Amino acid sequence: MGQNPHQLVNAEGESLTVDQALANLRQTADTGLRYYAAWWLGRFRVAEPEAIEALVSALEDESDRAPDGGYPLRRNAARALGKLGDRTVVPALIQCLACDDYYVREAAAQALESLGDIQAIPALRSLLAGGVAAAVAVPGKPHLVQPYNAILEALGTLGATDAVDDITPFLTHDVAQVQNAATRALYQLTGEATYCDRLVQRLQEPNLQLRRSAMMDLGAIGYLPAAQPIAATLAENSLKLIALQGILESHLAQSEFPSAGLTAEARQVLALMDGLL
Repeated sequence: MGQNPHQLVNAEGESLTVDQALANLRQTADTGLRYYAAWWLGRFRVAEPEAIEALVSALEDESDRAPDGGYPLRRNAARALGKLGDRTVVPALIQCLACDDYYVREAAAQALESLGDIQAIPALRSLLAGGVAAAVAVPGKPHLVQPYNAILEALGTLGATDAVDDITPFLTHDVAQVQNAATRALYQLTGEATYCDRLVQRLQEPNLQLRRSAMMDLGAIGYLPAAQPIAATLAENSLKLIALQGILESHLAQSEFPSAGLTAEARQVLALMDGLL
């Protein structure tokens, strides 16, 4: 970032040192400062051993409780650890999958996906127990019993081919975003383009949220034939650009760029992106 890693500045121009962030995270008097410190360490990719240790310790915090009984600090600590690339934290994140806070489980699943360690697969698969019949809404809550989107996406990214039979029934779940997550995972695990075609069809849905969801999924898995449909989707150009960037980066990684130069397909995606700017 061109800055002293021990004196970083956030988007609001506020400076904070790594030592200050660690001190804030370790103290217990001000939960707001602790919550911000965990976010800050992840945002600025502070992967020093002291930061990792403090964030792992925060995964067991009991002092920061939300009105609904959740653990805000644990959520932020899990998100931060997912950004730091240190796989030694995987066992601690796996333990978080058993937390009674839905959002801690969701953050842990997303972090485990980012870290890419296959030892997380069995614990993630266990959260699909009961299949679609068990994947119901929690009474009085705005979510299902498990963070199925995050779980399914993580299993796809981690290459959990043994979980294909567990994932397939979620193609018929009542929640369309869960269907999308299952579709995305199954494409990653099988390579069958018919799954991506389902997501491309979703780009024509009348519901904007579903179009956004399908667009982000297609970008995340780098499905090149979706580039033109994404550019033509009725959605925000900023989101289209993010999805197209994902497709471009995936294609470049597969085409031995830069040694082989830009392919015609890469130029077409770049042209689509230029047209959205």
